[in-house]
Amino acid sequence: MYLELQLQLIQRVRDLLKRQYDVEFPRIVVDQPPNVGLGEYALPLSFELAKKLRKPPRKIAEEIVAGLGHVPGFEKFEVAGAGYINARINRQEAAKLLLRAGVARQGSVTGKKILVEHTSINPNKAAHIGHLRNAILGDTFVRLLQAAGAKVDVQNYIDNTGVQVADVVVGFLYLEKKGKSEIESLITVGNSKQPFDYYCWDLYAQVSRWYEESKENLKLRLQTLHDIERGGNEPAEIARLISNAIIRRHLETMQRLGIEYDFLPQESEILHLHFWESAFEQLKQKGVLYFETEGKNKGCWVMKRAGTKAAEEGAKGPDEDAKVIVRSNNTVTYVGKDIAYHLWKFGLLGRDFGYQRFYRYHDGRQVWISAESGEPDHPHFGGVNAIYNVIDSRQADPQNNVIEAIRGLGHAEQAENYHHFSYEMVALTPRCAMDLGYDVSEEDQKRAYIEVSGRKGFGVKADDLLDSLIAAAQKEVDTRHQEMPESERHGIASQIAIGALRYFMLKFTKTSVIAFDFKEALSFEGETGPYAQYAIVRATNIFRKAGLSAEDILAGQTDLRFLKEDDELWELWLRAGQLSSTVEQCIATTEPAYAAKYAFQLAQQFNNFYHKHHILTETDEEKKTFLLTTAAVVRRALIQSLELMGIDAPSVM
Repeated sequence: MYLELQLQLIQRVRDLLKRQYDVEFPRIVVDQPPNVGLGEYALPLSFELAKKLRKPPRKIAEEIVAGLGHVPGFEKFEVAGAGYINARINRQEAAKLLLRAGVARQGSVTGKKILVEHTSINPNKAAHIGHLRNAILGDTFVRLLQAAGAKVDVQNYIDNTGVQVADVVVGFLYLEKKGKSEIESLITVGNSKQPFDYYCWDLYAQVSRWYEESKENLKLRLQTLHDIERGGNEPAEIARLISNAIIRRHLETMQRLGIEYDFLPQESEILHLHFWESAFEQLKQKGVLYFETEGKNKGCWVMKRAGTKAAEEGAKGPDEDAKVIVRSNNTVTYVGKDIAYHLWKFGLLGRDFGYQRFYRYHDGRQVWISAESGEPDHPHFGGVNAIYNVIDSRQADPQNNVIEAIRGLGHAEQAENYHHFSYEMVALTPRCAMDLGYDVSEEDQKRAYIEVSGRKGFGVKADDLLDSLIAAAQKEVDTRHQEMPESERHGIASQIAIGALRYFMLKFTKTSVIAFDFKEALSFEGETGPYAQYAIVRATNIFRKAGLSAEDILAGQTDLRFLKEDDELWELWLRAGQLSSTVEQCIATTEPAYAAKYAFQLAQQFNNFYHKHHILTETDEEKKTFLLTTAAVVRRALIQSLELMGIDAPSVM
């Protein structure tokens, strides 16, 4: 409701400026006054127009207000201060819009095909807590884009030829002396002590220690890596066997959190289908790459880096800051392969993957994986309007290099629509590390957080974290609801635990380092998932006790005059009506934390409303119906806001 009225106001103002002043104003800023007593929107555009029109801002504001006339959905416009224009919504008309519509399923990305790549875990061991932040951020952003009307391809890039996979292959071949058939048996029959991805977690840490014992051991890593990249040999077959088994485990882990994918592109096919060769020709023809004949990069194909001194000054001679794309031994760097891959994403490569079915979710949704030759009937992936890569902040430089290469090829629009969705790491509070059974030194107990490392074997596996959260939540549910069947109590505990985890990962801005803490995440008080979930349960209980359906109340008649009489009630309705604008804000800033903040603030306002108004004992029937409608409107907005974050509303808590 709020966004729809705002867009209507912006268009009316834009038309007026063109008609009255012959001024094009592509971006009209809309603020919110400090309280609803002053209105719902504040427009500062008079200050921007003052120089252009050579008039005082207040005079311009007065002329705009006089020229606007009646705008549907608005009560009046007022000039405030030195030139602000405050707009007052017709509260009853706006409330009717909110009752009918809920959250709008359209926005700035409506109809666009957008690719979101997230998770992208190396397929060499179990997923850990750091991977969960990536996956939860990516999945939530997918949901936000879909809510705004975009068609989203969800992709999970699989680096199945990298050094991490090579290390596990080395571990099996040279430390455990296991061949392909034995590894196959370990995958299919299983290990009684631990799942396969856990087994590989321990083996990976063991190999890392083994490399430290002798530099000679590292030669086996390099040899194995080359074998895997080349393909057609036993190490490459073992690598694919391990990768596929661990990818399935990753999919199962993420499905516990409601996270799903459409396509799994693998680096092996980028290599074997010669994506790089196609991209290399384009880059050479357009002069994006050049062959260096002197200096430290002699014999390499390099790309000038935008923003460097040599690039800005057009310096002669070798550019020491140039980015090496093809080394002097003719091997391609990670950035080179990534350029080719992103040209494919935008439909600019002239090549495509083969596609095979790989995994099916419980709802029937099919996950496809890349192959050298695939099935003839498959969905179309790639050729998108925009890309969002959820990759941690340490990868900013490689991501910028890919963008510059795409721009250098003449694809300026695609370069502008390539977004690095960066984020910071996840650590543990010392208390959380000890809760999970780790030995924490006295010195580390004084630190704000403890970093995790899969290579060193210190980290929290995603499934272990989920199991621990569910177990902790179930203790509380068991205490409160002993009368319920165990399966129901476990289901509710899972919803609370997953809600707690997802909300905790989302409430911090992307640039914040997260120190995860069990007790803080699961708390029913403060800015947590359970707090927002409990507000929904509280609202649901109102209707259960009244013997009414919230949906029927929303569809019925109610007297909206109370909104004119009570600013606090109107602020609650207004907040419920701002979900669509929150979705747009999250997309424009690539910051899902705004969605978490919205849910928390709405839950806070509802709880204040709940304690102030005794709905079920209200004697004025008209007011009682209105209060029930208010509860239903807020409950719906809370459910929808949590759904955008992948969080379910339990029936009880």
